[in-house]
Amino acid sequence: MKICMAQINTLVGDIAGNAQRVLEVSAAQRDVGADMVVFPELTLTGYPPEDLLLRADLLERTNAALDQLCVQLPADLIVVVGYPRARGEALFNSVGVIHEGQVLAEYDKQCLPNYQVFDEKRYFRAGSEPCVVALRGLSVGLTICEDIWHAEPVAGAKAAGADILININASPFHRGKQSERLSRVAECARAHQLPILYVNQVGGQDELVFDGGSFAVDKHGELCVSAATFSEAFPMVSVDPAADSLLRTGDLIPAREELESVWQALVLGMRDYVNKNGFPGVVLGLSGGIDSAVTLAVAVDALGPERVEAVMMPFRYTASMSVEDAEAEAAALAVRFSNISIEPLYEGFMAALSDEFSGLPANITEENLQARCRGVLLMSISNKKNLLVLTTGNKSELAVGYSTLYGDMAGGFDVLKDCPKMLVYALARYRNTVGPCIPERVITRPPSAELAPDQKDEDSLPPYEVLDQIIERYVEQDASRQDMVAAGFSEEDVARVVRLVDLNEYKRRQAPVGVRISRRAFGRDRRYPITWAWRSSHDV
Repeated sequence: MKICMAQINTLVGDIAGNAQRVLEVSAAQRDVGADMVVFPELTLTGYPPEDLLLRADLLERTNAALDQLCVQLPADLIVVVGYPRARGEALFNSVGVIHEGQVLAEYDKQCLPNYQVFDEKRYFRAGSEPCVVALRGLSVGLTICEDIWHAEPVAGAKAAGADILININASPFHRGKQSERLSRVAECARAHQLPILYVNQVGGQDELVFDGGSFAVDKHGELCVSAATFSEAFPMVSVDPAADSLLRTGDLIPAREELESVWQALVLGMRDYVNKNGFPGVVLGLSGGIDSAVTLAVAVDALGPERVEAVMMPFRYTASMSVEDAEAEAAALAVRFSNISIEPLYEGFMAALSDEFSGLPANITEENLQARCRGVLLMSISNKKNLLVLTTGNKSELAVGYSTLYGDMAGGFDVLKDCPKMLVYALARYRNTVGPCIPERVITRPPSAELAPDQKDEDSLPPYEVLDQIIERYVEQDASRQDMVAAGFSEEDVARVVRLVDLNEYKRRQAPVGVRISRRAFGRDRRYPITWAWRSSHDV
């Protein structure tokens, strides 16, 4: 038997479109010899559907789509597909086996994740029974995503007589995730002496990126077939009952290096956010700094240069090299480039505010006003041309509030939102190995917001090499101040960074979404209150 692992890119809520995609892929794979086609978790609704699952009409449409599949799928083809299903008042995350015009069997996900970005216990009730179905002389066990990370569902399928296990997934990307999956599934296969087909979805959904990377391991945990990451793929697995390991070795796609994986995640996340939301293109402020340079390169790789506009918005503090480098970046990537000074806008605002500001010394207000002038320009271009504004803040800046509300934070998507500053530098160097587009001095010059004379980021922040490590420990690992000081960081740096992270939750709540590439990103991963009395700075 030949089984196709259909690693497809669905659209949340487009039930009719997702069902049509199942029909098209199934027919195409049958034509090239597939006996069975396996689709990812919650294929019909897309994943995660979030509170759409609370709507009765979503379930009505899902049931209608399931009926359509039963009628229109080739009768001799076995199709395994995920969808939500209701039983009485309970809703389950389910997978069904369709063959000869009917749903032969259904399995309900037993282990519902409720950590990091997952919130499945809000919607679903956990299943409790294994499902093993006889298909062409083969006893096939079914599981869904999180089930594979726990012993009980797999042991239940084995005890029920499974010869092989299918695990359908909507498993999002973070750095190092694919190696974790391979290790866990191989360990599970060896422990239960079961070949396992791991089918994952691909595509961007708001801040989540699903990287695909579907694969099959034999009962010894050896990798037999693997798919590409960050693109649709349809690897074929040959099942041979006469073989000791049951599976024949097929195509093995080499794993990507980590920087390449992160880059592809950013590209896919931006492409799908822009395309699935119907934007014709994007616009961003190109400052001559590292963050906007990397954002521009991601945008061009995601959308093509014809759909990207870059705007340089200089002020009296903007260095000439910043203007030159921005022009060079735009030229290297062949995007539309314009230069609009914010000087007259700034002076107009200052004149209008002269009575309000009378007798008060200059402070950060004047710096923020520069950023807000730029935000007004970009949002105006966005409104006029229907372009999505890309903001360019990185995780380090968002963590400590080194950004301006309604200024450089004004926009619809921040592709670097979960990328610490030092990773941004590494990504710039990686992208230049693919094709030079970021001038070397953009990478090597000291970072500056250029909102004051001779301003440098390190005037008000620890060096990024230090800052990023403290942020990672505090935000991603929940380390205390004592832990970080014991690890060798200065008490002064730790206290300052922790205080800034705690104080700036209100800003992060108003930030645009961006691609998640770490184990804990700002947003749905980390849910801290804005109004609170507790502070981490008190734990000394």
